[in-house]
Amino acid sequence: QVQAVESGGGLVQPGGSLTLSCTPSGWNVDDHHMGWFRQSPTKGREAVACISFLAGTTYYSNSAKGRFTVSKDTAANTLYLQMNDLKPEDSATYYCAVRVLRIGPTLCEPDNGYWGRGTQVIVSS
Repeated sequence: QVQAVESGGGLVQPGGSLTLSCTPSGWNVDDHHMGWFRQSPTKGREAVACISFLAGTTYYSNSAKGRFTVSKDTAANTLYLQMNDLKPEDSATYYCAVRVLRIGPTLCEPDNGYWGRGTQVIVSS
């Protein structure tokens, strides 16, 4: 069963920006911690940015800090990832983790099995 629907990916030049969106299926964004993970053919799935259910705690990977911002809109029931100054190494399929078990400034642990199908980001000139 699809747990969420991601959108917003595409082809962008280095230095450009994209905003990804995630709409969970069957629950609200304030019900639990959520996050964004990415995976490429040569890299395993890694956490990029996560946010607690009350939006009081966030996690960012070292590569995402200063460039990406995770947020959520309760009214729209949507999780967002704003990505600025994109680099070729950001190219990957980005997945929405609709259930994150543990979150902290240096920790984001997903509940595996609660993913969307992903949206592909390609950063290339």
